[in-house]
Amino acid sequence: MTRQGETVSRITVYKHDHDGKPVTQYDGEIIERGSTWVCLRAVFSRSETDLGFVVFRQGDVFVEWFYNDRWYNIFQVHEGDSPRLKGWYCNITRPPVITESEIRADDLALDVFVMPNGTILLLDEKEFGALELPIEERMAALRAVETIRRSVSSREAPFELARPDTTA
Repeated sequence: MTRQGETVSRITVYKHDHDGKPVTQYDGEIIERGSTWVCLRAVFSRSETDLGFVVFRQGDVFVEWFYNDRWYNIFQVHEGDSPRLKGWYCNITRPPVITESEIRADDLALDVFVMPNGTILLLDEKEFGALELPIEERMAALRAVETIRRSVSSREAPFELARPDTTA
């Protein structure tokens, strides 16, 4: 929600596969920006997606962090516009290109989902293993997974809301 006279700064996210081919694009509202990152708010507008451990529905709110110096991004997923946290979806990507108006990221298939209770699920390992990537990129992607694990374990932002006593 913006106050009268305030302008909302929008940004377009372009997701590509590991070969740089377009996969999807969507718009978000910039929440905050740093020298190496941007945080935005996006509303899930695609049809319902059931991953087996979480369901994304139209209207779910994603607070997304993109870092131009890291091999991952983090999406904090809320049920609609409510404070109910569904978890964090982390995409392992090449460091994205971030400009004033867009983010371009190459997805490397490997994903991490963090439940509200801190349980970590590693996703799409077979798809990642099948990609033809230079060894340096493969190792950077695996280091990114370990960085996420450490951040969750120490409850670093944005994982400070992970609570072992909450149900997954």
